[in-house]
Formats: sequence, C-alpha cells, structure tokens
Amino acid sequence: MRRAYKPVILTNSGCESTSRETPQEESPGSTVPYTEQRITSFRRWSEKTFSFKTTRPPAFCFENGEFVTLGLRTERKLIARAYSIVSTRDADHLEFLSIRVPNGPLSTRLAAIRQGEPILVNSKATGSLTLGHVRPGRNLYMLATGTGLAPFVALIRHPSAYERFERVILVHTVRTAGDLAYRDEIEARSGDRLRYVPTVTREPFPTPGRGADLFRSGELFASLRLPAADAAHDRVMLCGNPHMNREMREYLEGEGWTMTSHRGIGDFTVEQAFVLHTSP
Repeated sequence: MRRAYKPVILTNSGCESTSRETPQEESPGSTVPYTEQRITSFRRWSEKTFSFKTTRPPAFCFENGEFVTLGLRTERKLIARAYSIVSTRDADHLEFLSIRVPNGPLSTRLAAIRQGEPILVNSKATGSLTLGHVRPGRNLYMLATGTGLAPFVALIRHPSAYERFERVILVHTVRTAGDLAYRDEIEARSGDRLRYVPTVTREPFPTPGRGADLFRSGELFASLRLPAADAAHDRVMLCGNPHMNREMREYLEGEGWTMTSHRGIGDFTVEQAFVLHTSP
C-alpha cells in the first residue's frame, strides 16, 4: 500500500507522531511493544460490520485520526493489523471499527471476541488523518468508504475540528444501510457546523451512489447548498478503499489541489482503510 510521506507532528497532548511501516503479522518473539488490554464492549452494526471498545494503556497517547496496531496471539504467532481509533484522545478507553473479512486471520477472530477477553495494543499510534495534516480553512470534507469512517468519528467527536474550520462535511459510502455505523450518533451531532451525507450503493436509499462521484460532479455541494469545494479555501481528507483514494487523489491534483507530503502541509490528505477488501 502506497502512502504519502507523513511529517513529524508535535501534538497538543505532548505525543510525537511519526511515520512507520505497520506489520501485518509478527512472530511471538517480536520486539514491537504491545500491552495486553481487555475488551469492554462489543457492538454488531450489520452481518459483517462491528465495533468494540477496550481498556486503554495508562501511558498510551495519540492524536485524533490516528491508527494503532492491534493483535491477537495464537499458539504459533501474533496476528496483528492496523486499526484507526474511533475514540478521542481524551477518552478513558479505546474504540475500533472493523469489518469481518472472509478467512481474514484477525478480523474473523475479532468478530467472535467477547467482553473480558484479551487483546494486544501497540504502544505507538501514527497516521495522516490528523488535523495537523491539512491547513486550516473554510470547509473540511471527509470522504470515507466502509470502515474508513473510523478516524473521522474521532475527529467529529472533538471540538478541535470546529475550531479550525467553519464547517465539517462527512460523506460515508457503504453497500447497505446496515453498514452505516454510528449513523444515529452522527445524525444527532449534525447541524450547521457538521453536515452528514450517508450514501448507499447496493440498495434503495435517499442518497444513492458513491460519495466520491457526488463530490466530483458537484451534486454534493448543490444538495448541501454550499459553494463548490475550492483549494484556496477548503480541505479534504480521504479514507477508504484503494480505488476511491486513487481516483480522488488524481481528481484533486488535476484540479490544482496539493496533497500533504514531505514538501509541506497541503490542501488534502489520504489514508488507507485497513480492513476493507471490497469496494462499496
């Protein structure tokens, strides 16, 4: 998976966020630091989509929008994968959103996990979907597919997003309405400062189709009665399947937007949704 270079960011919580490669599987003798935590709750949103909460290591710090590696130990090895953190940096627990991938070595186990069971949490969080990865502006557009929603839930739960932007627009695309995780919470938070646009591609729904298509066609802005997104004023965050990320990056760069990179903070930033093998 190709990612943009992530600059070092000193966060408000005093943690330092840096880029690193995230291992998918590690041996029992790995030196990567993990702490054993406990599952405190589990929620199933649909047949394949679920979320869960865990205890939080006392020394664990992160910035809203980042991800961390979670792991379960089997008899022969540690199975680990990166998950974006749904909970905010000031919460006393950690929360994650996942999709059960058929025959997925970790997701199938997590889908069956229950309260009180152990889970390993890496000590280091990182990612390119923090507020520090885009310049302040007028409107912040968050485009997500599937479990790519996770980091954006953390961002809209915290007041810092509304301190940097006049409005936040969250567009979430899934195959079926049942996969619209956190829909009730997001709708309850919605208002003039937060606009929520759920879209569904595989069954009848008030807003059908893909959020990326609505953005490029201009239908999104017309429906919200907002001015068309403009790199001079607005910012974009992308988190979803590789196709959406790639096509939106190509579109934005073709329209003169600048992606955050080692050259500096830009108008948009991209992260890969980690546990997502199919496109909405």
